[in-house]
Amino acid sequence: MFWTLPTIMTWTRIVAIPLIVGVFYLPLPEGMRNLIATVMFIVFAATDWLDGYLARRLNQTSAFGAFLDPVADKFLVCASLLVLVHLNRADVFVALIIIGREIAISALREWMAQLGAGKSVAVHMLGKVKTTVQMVAIPFLLYEGVLFGVIDTLLWGRWLIWVAAVLTVWSMVYYLRKAIPEIRARTEARG
Repeated sequence: MFWTLPTIMTWTRIVAIPLIVGVFYLPLPEGMRNLIATVMFIVFAATDWLDGYLARRLNQTSAFGAFLDPVADKFLVCASLLVLVHLNRADVFVALIIIGREIAISALREWMAQLGAGKSVAVHMLGKVKTTVQMVAIPFLLYEGVLFGVIDTLLWGRWLIWVAAVLTVWSMVYYLRKAIPEIRARTEARG
């Protein structure tokens, strides 16, 4: 189940990272680079929904796919945030909050899985809302222009990425509150 269509689509999100970064080094006008990077991000981010749908539809779900899918998402988001910080379109503090949370929650999930309590930190709706807000904010910031003659994407993107940062902290607190009783119970039982 390593090279199924859904898993290949997941891999494309990882392959997309140097492509999106590389666009900003092309000898093109800034507006064209912004547009290409935005379209690429949206297309590759859409594979997150599509690979999950295909895995279920084609009965090609696998443990490896379940592992790789969130890793690919986190790589794509973190790399895009670093590009946006470099371009002065996102605050470094926002990037630190979001990237730090991703590392912390990934480590927490791994630890909880080792304790046999992985379900206590399973993905919650709050985490999904956070991801959705990020996935709207990032293309707005990559585009950095006026959309349809009325939407200042940089302004909206900056607001949305801060909303995503707040949701990021909120969801981290939620997962930690779910995990702490399990951690205490396991450590007291072993102590």
